[in-house]
Amino acid sequence: MAIRTRLKELTREDEKMLRLVGAHLGSLASQDLKVRCAQGLEHSTSTWAARKRELTAVSSSRWAGSITKATHDQWALARRCQLAHIQSLETGIRTIAHRLSLPIGEKGSRRAPGGYRSKQEWHAKTRRLRTLEDRLAAERADREAGIVRVVRGGKRLARTRHNLADAQLTEVEWRERWEAERWFLAAEGESGKRYGNETIRVTPDGEISIKLPAPLAESANAAHGRYVLASRVHFAHRGHEWAQRVAANRAVAYRIHYDVQRGRWYVTASWQIPPTKTIPLQLARAEGVIAVDTNADHLAARRLDVHGNPVGRPRRFSYDLSNSADHRDAQVRHALSRLLNWARALGVKAIAIEDLDFGAEKTREKHGRRKWFRQLISRMPTGKLRARLTSMADRTGITIIAVDPAYTSKWGAQHWQGPFAGKNRKTTRHDAAAVAIGRRAQGHSIRRRTAPPPHDQSDRAGHRTVQAVSEILGREETRPRIPGPRTRSVRAGCGENAGDQCAQHRSGHAAEHGSWQQDPLPLSPQERFTDS
Repeated sequence: MAIRTRLKELTREDEKMLRLVGAHLGSLASQDLKVRCAQGLEHSTSTWAARKRELTAVSSSRWAGSITKATHDQWALARRCQLAHIQSLETGIRTIAHRLSLPIGEKGSRRAPGGYRSKQEWHAKTRRLRTLEDRLAAERADREAGIVRVVRGGKRLARTRHNLADAQLTEVEWRERWEAERWFLAAEGESGKRYGNETIRVTPDGEISIKLPAPLAESANAAHGRYVLASRVHFAHRGHEWAQRVAANRAVAYRIHYDVQRGRWYVTASWQIPPTKTIPLQLARAEGVIAVDTNADHLAARRLDVHGNPVGRPRRFSYDLSNSADHRDAQVRHALSRLLNWARALGVKAIAIEDLDFGAEKTREKHGRRKWFRQLISRMPTGKLRARLTSMADRTGITIIAVDPAYTSKWGAQHWQGPFAGKNRKTTRHDAAAVAIGRRAQGHSIRRRTAPPPHDQSDRAGHRTVQAVSEILGREETRPRIPGPRTRSVRAGCGENAGDQCAQHRSGHAAEHGSWQQDPLPLSPQERFTDS
């Protein structure tokens, strides 16, 4: 859980002190990251303790702990990214090698691409294959040696220094952004300590005080080498939860950062939430599910009852992913908030979503010149959406069911798009895919009906529909006769022969009533099938 608020009414002395502390600790973090990357796979508890002792002498023990922990997190993230890059290279090499082994111009199938279309393209791909193999060999060697390449401040911002004109930045503006990104003003929380953090302390009434590093201790304006800011903070989002943790002296981590473009200071408070126990799947599906189909610009949602039948109209939750990372994240959170509020209003306790992962689908070697398709799947926030939805649903008591995404769009459109389309209602392919996702999450088959029995159009060979599972009572019972003008019958329980089970039999019954009565005309097999 992370919440953020703005630091307002800061004095010049406050901003100067924040810049000094951030620059000093940022330089220490850069040095520690360099040492950690040089150690590679030889890291141990003793080397970690030695690095922490060196940092404690020029800061404090708690600042040293925060810096070393951030260093380990950054190194571990670089290792995961390195592994993902190796897997991407391996996928590209396999695809190119397969296409080079095929004759030129051979068509591909749905499962595998075909050969290249010309000799020029075939020759260019042979050169690219050698390039990818060289890159793969270098990456594997780095991984075996424990070598990672990390840039504090971001590789993209570092490369922008060589293209200031294209980025519409001056050297002074770029330098200000670069320095602000490399500052370090983050402190881990400690349970049992006063207000949950001894390094950056925020009291329940919003007062912020910072434990200054040893070289800056002379600038303290409070006791015990602390500096108290003039700004008072208030957390609007989940502020009551933060206040409860602070009052109970539970661990809360803080991070202070500066937004250069807006010229504003912010503080972020974060803490860990205990994991929620997983509930049984049958209990989660007791009130039906809400199925969600993920797309590049919206979430297509549909509610299904316990039998897998769509209920109500489909819903769409749109978002825009064409701006900065913060904007995209806000768009995703807003769409998920509306989805969860809708599920909570309906009383549904489970949301079914596809377990999508396009990690191996974005390479140009697999999709060739279909650049539009690679851009489409690259814009879909699959990983971020899963993480956000899981975290947000945990707070609302809604269970998330991950579903295999295979053929949901194809089969959903085949079996569910047509029946729900009409003159005044249009069902999209995404709405039909949501129905398929929900039925798969409930354990039902995606098809609406199976083929008719082999003997005739009655139910002699078995039940014709697969809408309900075998545990549903009354699934195999005789279907009730639907009264109406077409059957020339009155409604059930009424009429001259109500309650008389022998009224429709001619033999031996006409004598009892003294007159003969015409039976309703029997339905043809085709009519019986349509009526059922």
